[in-house]
Amino acid sequence: MTWLLALILLPLAGSLVLAFLKGNDRAAVATALAVSIVEFLLIIPVWASYSPSGARIQQATSMDWIPNFGIHISFGTDGISLIMIAVIALLVPIVVGGLGLTDKLPAGRSAGGFLSLILLQEALTIGVFAATDVFLFYVLFEIMLIPMYFLIGGYGGANRQYAAVKFFLYSFLGGLIMLASAIGAYSLASDKLGKGTFDWATLVTVVRDAPTGTQVWLFLGFFLAFAIKAPLVPFHTWLPDAAGQAPIGVAVLLVGVLDKVGTFGFLRYCLPMFPAASKTLAPLVLILSVIGVLYGSVLAAGQRDMKRFIAYVSIAHFGFIALGIFTFNEQAMVGSVSYMLNHSLSTGMLIVVIGLIVMRGGSSRISDYGGMAKLTPLLAGMLLLAGLSALSLPGTNSFVSELLVLLGSFVNQPVYTILATVGMVLAAAYVLWLYQRIMQGPVRGSALTGPAAPVEDGGAVGGGVATAVATEPAVKTAIKDLSKREIAILAPLVVLVIGLGFYPKPMLDTITPSVQATLSAVQGGK
Repeated sequence: MTWLLALILLPLAGSLVLAFLKGNDRAAVATALAVSIVEFLLIIPVWASYSPSGARIQQATSMDWIPNFGIHISFGTDGISLIMIAVIALLVPIVVGGLGLTDKLPAGRSAGGFLSLILLQEALTIGVFAATDVFLFYVLFEIMLIPMYFLIGGYGGANRQYAAVKFFLYSFLGGLIMLASAIGAYSLASDKLGKGTFDWATLVTVVRDAPTGTQVWLFLGFFLAFAIKAPLVPFHTWLPDAAGQAPIGVAVLLVGVLDKVGTFGFLRYCLPMFPAASKTLAPLVLILSVIGVLYGSVLAAGQRDMKRFIAYVSIAHFGFIALGIFTFNEQAMVGSVSYMLNHSLSTGMLIVVIGLIVMRGGSSRISDYGGMAKLTPLLAGMLLLAGLSALSLPGTNSFVSELLVLLGSFVNQPVYTILATVGMVLAAAYVLWLYQRIMQGPVRGSALTGPAAPVEDGGAVGGGVATAVATEPAVKTAIKDLSKREIAILAPLVVLVIGLGFYPKPMLDTITPSVQATLSAVQGGK
């Protein structure tokens, strides 16, 4: 038993317990919150035991699963997977603690069922990031779609069934294509070693020496699955629907964590296993990345729904991440990995804040709001901070990541980098536009104002005095600013957004050795 294995088993056990607490919402929330907080505390020994200068894979554990086919239940972590596991452990308590503030469960749905699926999603997602057996990774990659499907389809908006099915089919079909490539890699290992294996470390040493043509075909199978998950244009169309229909807490995990499985897959599987194919197809990926940056930015500026706005912002950010990965520059790649973490934090905070806005106004349409800062100045400050982090303002966590990506990418790919910088200008425009529409100006919109109130105005008519009656909207007095509980939910994200903006060294020190190992595998391939 390792601390990493405990991180996987604890939320799994908590999910089973919650499945039997469907009739007691208070006990379900308390149990889920306790499990998620303990899970977060378990990150401390995992992080403390990780040595950046040590072995590539640490906290390793393995047991036979299907030995005749060389399949094992194997887990381990490196610097890249460690930071993603840590951010999952941070976001789940925020989602659980915010239940009832940012999410209203549909009639007839219990908190126990909802939170059981949340903890199951946490366990499976950590397992995906920690898996060191390719077949186990594939199995978890597909299984983790199930709780998310039910979370969107059972607890989402009016078009939740369509969004859930679309999300599931896109990712599931991509996973099947990845399985075909994994079997191809297994066959190469069987030919070279005399027996097949799905062990990641072994496949890296075997497959990377295959002919370039073979690598290209195998690479495409993995790449398609990860490009859908990332999501890169044109494989992105499931995200706006899923994010737009998902409950706020579910959207935090979907956009903040699950999407990162795609970019993680590029780093863990595509680059080290297929170095020649990665270099051959890099121009295509870079084109898709730049298109994603510009396309996502333009469409974000035109959105009328706040949740779909976040989805298109994320598409633009994933373009930056992929750009840094496939320029094969250490500085850019470190920036991309740190961007994965910082995007989770800034986007997670942005989604939570928007959830608090929607809870007060009862609508996610941007046009239903205006002048809200007059009613909720603290909430307005949180939206501004989350937005500034999303546009990578200096002093916020995302700035260092975006700067590293652009500086490193410019060395190897100046044209693509210059095009991508246009997205930075657009980001400032669409983030400030969102804030201005919701928080500034006069209080307006049906979400924030009540029925028209009469206003008397005296005026002389025909030498006499008459009373002209005008109307103007009355501000809803029920709308309150952030409560102590809401401040407590947002506090960890605020600390990290500002803290990592001014002192990113611990994060970068953890990431860099794993990035160097990945880049060395690419440069040492055929």
